[in-house]
Amino acid sequence: MEGWPLVFTVVTTLAILVGGTVEFLPLVLVDEHAPTIETVTPYTPLEVAGRDIYISQGCVSCHSQQVRPFRDEIERYGEYSKPGEAIYDRPFLWGSKRTGPDLARVGGKYPDLWHVRHMENPRSTTPNSIMPPYPWLLRKSLDFDGIPGKLNALKKLGTPYSDVEVENGAAAARAQAIQIARNVSANGGPSGLEDKEITALVAYLQRLGADLKKAGG
Repeated sequence: MEGWPLVFTVVTTLAILVGGTVEFLPLVLVDEHAPTIETVTPYTPLEVAGRDIYISQGCVSCHSQQVRPFRDEIERYGEYSKPGEAIYDRPFLWGSKRTGPDLARVGGKYPDLWHVRHMENPRSTTPNSIMPPYPWLLRKSLDFDGIPGKLNALKKLGTPYSDVEVENGAAAARAQAIQIARNVSANGGPSGLEDKEITALVAYLQRLGADLKKAGG
């Protein structure tokens, strides 16, 4: 029994090493084996910020982003999800919880104003919705200055952003946000959203599934 602690330590160490290898090796090799889709490109700076807002607000807890290859799902949501669509998702947001509908193909399904109204008060667009409102997204200012740091972190993880794209990330995000805000206002929505978090979230939602649509999927 005197040697039992040593045996236990060795076995535990080996289990951790083997388990760690099994968990992380696929992540190292994913770029070599994941099928690519030519039209799938990295998120724009504003979409990156919107994705972080999507995660921070808990949207991932109720909405999956993975259309399974089953007839009923394809008829409801659209073309089934492809692995190559998520090559720039860190972390991926496939999910399995569907308190709300899957959002993998929501991009372009509704106009920008619809998303603004829906986030402000879900029942204004979907009367029977049980989704909580997120009105503060229309009031809270977006941290544009923090966007280059986000891009730089993603670049270190392998996303092919150039140094110029990282450096100009805040300016690019502001330009896209202005376009979305103008579109919302022109269609009868609230004005003054060009520096609010809602524009980033709308940009991200409108991107979901758009790359595959460009590929003709």
